[in-house]
Amino acid sequence: MKSMTGYGRGECARDGFNVTVELSSVNRKQAEISVNLPRELELLETRVRESILAEVSRGRVTARVTVHAGDGKSSAKMHLNAALAKAYAHELKKLARELKLQGDVTLDHLVRAPGVFQTDEELAETENLWPAVERSLSAALAGLVKMRVREGTHLTEDLASRVNVMRRCVERVAKQAPKSAERYRQQLIERIKAAGIANLPADDDRLLKEVVFFADRSDISEELTRLQSHFKQFEDCAKSKESVGRTLDFLAQEMNREINTIGSKANDALISGEVVTLKAELEKFREQAQNVE
Repeated sequence: MKSMTGYGRGECARDGFNVTVELSSVNRKQAEISVNLPRELELLETRVRESILAEVSRGRVTARVTVHAGDGKSSAKMHLNAALAKAYAHELKKLARELKLQGDVTLDHLVRAPGVFQTDEELAETENLWPAVERSLSAALAGLVKMRVREGTHLTEDLASRVNVMRRCVERVAKQAPKSAERYRQQLIERIKAAGIANLPADDDRLLKEVVFFADRSDISEELTRLQSHFKQFEDCAKSKESVGRTLDFLAQEMNREINTIGSKANDALISGEVVTLKAELEKFREQAQNVE
């Protein structure tokens, strides 16, 4: 079981460039990938996205990729594209003549033109840098997954403690439930006596029918069995290496359904108290399950 939150970072040096990849993830119901790449590496977005999706099935992951010239290229970080500057000068002079504008094309105009000055990063070839990006990304993913697994261990322990509390509540409810029909029969007899109807035999058909009807209406054995089944499914999820977040969401919904049914059927103060505890623990379970991948 893994958490959806985590962080990972990877670095790699290649051909005089340093590539850094940082990954951070937060909770989301689905897998959402946001990739921030330098302009010269935008063609790699699909590869980066696919690599992340191979490791992450749920949560919003933000990837930041940066490229810098290495220490050995400090003397050549800026490059002048003289051919492009000449082309700009020619076209600007031509435009000035056509528009009959006064003034000369200056060096200041040319150095401000896009592409005249280029950095090492801008001159780097996308395909040449992919091996470095891939290696940095792999290291960042390893760190991200490691953190998500570590936090997932704590989530598993917390969820298991919630399930154990609910399991003990269910055991107490199961012990109390059979006593409800007999207590209801005694209450009926006391009400009949209080109403002034004397000498009603304990095996009177009308009394027995009412008790049987109550017992059938308040029977919660199926709901208790299904809850125990849901608890067992959680144990299977806790041992699984696959993504189980959506399964836990579904289990929480089903457990909530059974608990609500028990609360509506049971005409017993002790059971009602246990239902309150069950709902409180289930809400904590549901909130924590939303952090699981």
